[in-house]
Amino acid sequence: PQISAILGPCAGGAVYSPAITDFVAMVRDTSYMFVTGPNVVKTVTHEDVTFEELGGADVHARRSGVAHFEADDEVACLALIRRLISYLPSNNLDAPPTVSTDDPIDRADRELDSLVPDAAMKPYDMLDVIRRVVDDGEFLQVHEGWARNIICAFARLDGKSIGVVGQQPTVLAGVLDIDASTKAARFVRFCDAFNIPLATFVDVPGFLPGTAQEHGGIIRNGAKLLYAYAEATVPKLTVITRKAYGGAYDVMSSKHIRGDYNVAWPSAEIAVMGPEGAVNILYRDELEKAKDPDTRRKQLVAQYVERFANPYVAASRGYLDDIIEPSQTRQRLINALRALAGKRDTNPKRKHGNIPL
Repeated sequence: PQISAILGPCAGGAVYSPAITDFVAMVRDTSYMFVTGPNVVKTVTHEDVTFEELGGADVHARRSGVAHFEADDEVACLALIRRLISYLPSNNLDAPPTVSTDDPIDRADRELDSLVPDAAMKPYDMLDVIRRVVDDGEFLQVHEGWARNIICAFARLDGKSIGVVGQQPTVLAGVLDIDASTKAARFVRFCDAFNIPLATFVDVPGFLPGTAQEHGGIIRNGAKLLYAYAEATVPKLTVITRKAYGGAYDVMSSKHIRGDYNVAWPSAEIAVMGPEGAVNILYRDELEKAKDPDTRRKQLVAQYVERFANPYVAASRGYLDDIIEPSQTRQRLINALRALAGKRDTNPKRKHGNIPL
C-alpha cells in the first residue's frame, strides 16, 4: 500500500505523485494541493481565491475527494496514518493483519433489533449498525467528509481486517449518486487488491434522479461500482437492513454479481422500486379512472407493501442465503468469514480490465 501525507504546499505536476497513491492525508491550514495556484487562476479566469479555498484540506476532503483523510496538525496526521496501516497488509501477497480481541464472536446486540424505524421514510444512522457489529465498536472511515451518503471504512471482525461499505440513510436517504459510486468503487478495488474481505450494509432507495446526475454521467459512474464489486475476488458479505431497490440493489454486492454470503433483516424491502413509484406506474390507468385516486392509491400501496416490501420473495428465489435477526448479524458474518477464509477465485486472464473511468 502507498500512502501520501501532505504536510505543506504541493502544486503543479507534483500533485500527481500523491494522486496515484492509495491514500492521501492532509493537514488543515498548512497543506495545499492544486495544479495551478491562485495567481495563475487570477490571470486566466479572473477569480480571486485563496490557497485554502483553492486547494486546502477541507476542500479536498469534502468537495473534490482528492484527500481521503484530514487532520488538525502533523502529529495527528501521522498518528492517523499509523492507525490506517494497522488494518493493511504490507503487500498484495500477504493476508491482512490479525489482532487479538476480547469481543465475543457470539455477542448479540439487542439494540439492533429495534434500530431500523418502522416508518420506511424515517432515517437512522448506519454508523450505529456498523459500530454494534464490528470488533469493539471500532472502525476507521475513509473519505469521511466526501460523498457522505455512503460509508467506507476499515474495521475488524474476529480480529481480522475487513472493508465496510454501507449506505448512510441520514444523508440524502442513502441514495447512490456520482460521487458515492466513485468513492465506494475505489474503496472496493483497494480492498480487493490487498486481499481484504468486504462487508456491505445495504439500505439504498436507488440512484439519485435528475438532469444533473444524468448529464454528469451517473450511468458511467454507477457502472464503476458495479464493475468493482463484480471484479472483486475477496470474500464478499452483504447485509440488507432495509431498502434495496432496482439497479442500486444489484450494484451493492448482490448475488447477481457474485456475492458470497447475502442475508437480510426482516425489515428488508427488495423490489424493482419503492411502493409509491411502482403503484403510480403499474396502476396508472386505474388511478386515472378512480373516483377517489388518493384513497385508491393508498389501498394499492398497502397491497404492494404487504406483497413485495419484504425479503421473503427474494429469499424464495435464491437471491438471499438467509433472513436473520439483526442481533445475530455479528455472529453470522464471522461464521461466513471463517467459511470463506480459503476462498480462491480468479478472473479470466487478460492484460487488464477496462473499468468505465
